[in-house]
Amino acid sequence: MKTSEQKIELAMLSAWGIALMATLGSLYFSEILNYIPCELCWIQRIFMYPLAITLAIATVKKDVRQAYYTLPLSLIGLGFSVYHYMLQKIPFLSSVGEACGIIPCNYQYINYLGFITIPFLATVAFLLISLLMVWVIKTSKE
Repeated sequence: MKTSEQKIELAMLSAWGIALMATLGSLYFSEILNYIPCELCWIQRIFMYPLAITLAIATVKKDVRQAYYTLPLSLIGLGFSVYHYMLQKIPFLSSVGEACGIIPCNYQYINYLGFITIPFLATVAFLLISLLMVWVIKTSKE
């Protein structure tokens, strides 16, 4: 049976793993596949990349207080990624995404199974990190 401290450490490690995979995935799309990020993709990166660093430090130092700092970053990133996904998938909003910049924000480089796009992947990552941080904060108070 794992103690609550071990479970918290596992949650922090999991959150860091998610942030690291999301960071490496975004770099793979842009640097290997040469997908040019749109403006909303850049904003999501601004919120994800620091998470990979702060969660790594928090995991190594076993500092659960970092959950208070990473949660706002992940929630703001979640808001941007949900909005970006809506621009891609809701026809009414799709026309707004055309005026995003050099690369339209409604453009879909990938579209697996009809719903898995890059902003969808970011949404999942930000959501999982947010849920883990909420759980860490709640559990560490007990």
